[in-house]
Amino acid sequence: MPVEIKVKIKEVIRRNYNVKSFRLEVPGPLNFQAGQFLLVKLKDDPRLKRYLSISSSPTEKCYLEFTKKLTESDFSKILDSLKAGDQVVIEYPFGKFVLDESFPKIAFLSGGIGITPIRSICKYVVDKNLGSDMVLVYANQSVKDVVFKDDFDAMVKSYPALRVAHVLCETQAGFKCTVGRINREVIKSEIPDYQERKFYLCGPPQMVEAMRLLLAQELGVSAEMIVTENFQGY
Repeated sequence: MPVEIKVKIKEVIRRNYNVKSFRLEVPGPLNFQAGQFLLVKLKDDPRLKRYLSISSSPTEKCYLEFTKKLTESDFSKILDSLKAGDQVVIEYPFGKFVLDESFPKIAFLSGGIGITPIRSICKYVVDKNLGSDMVLVYANQSVKDVVFKDDFDAMVKSYPALRVAHVLCETQAGFKCTVGRINREVIKSEIPDYQERKFYLCGPPQMVEAMRLLLAQELGVSAEMIVTENFQGY
């Protein structure tokens, strides 16, 4: 069952020009599965709350981290002003976007800030050395929008069974990527054994639905092999 607690911000990390991670000091043991999300409440205003993915892994035991794309909303503006030592109220855990450890081959399709729960899952698999064969296809507008690049680069180096393919709308010198959008051809090229994999989709709702239809209607992936989250953190 989710619990509500007041916690102190331990550290704020800028991930790119409009994304920040907030690491929280949580009393007692961490109680969540990789890929789940939490509710963050600011002040006592019922409008100042958001469901946000947990971007840390349960293996990172010194903090609980959530990551947010900062917009012009009142919530984002207040969140952006917070620093180490400030307090927020959280309620967690929620969600069923969690790894099926019994399945040996996994594929992730993600866009933008939708990478946050996938970072949690991949970090968990790598730290636990579970042996899962994982492929991530990650779409962004440009390289400056990529989140957790350093984290995934480090995971790929330490865990050979993880591969990351970037898809961008524009080219970037020195950055390996496919230009365009995630489509049938991209999936066939980057995930040639897609019929053997369980797919996890996370990103803006319209993208997730488009990817679900692409997999089901164009590539014949069965519904039980596609995991999505009814997530409202956008």
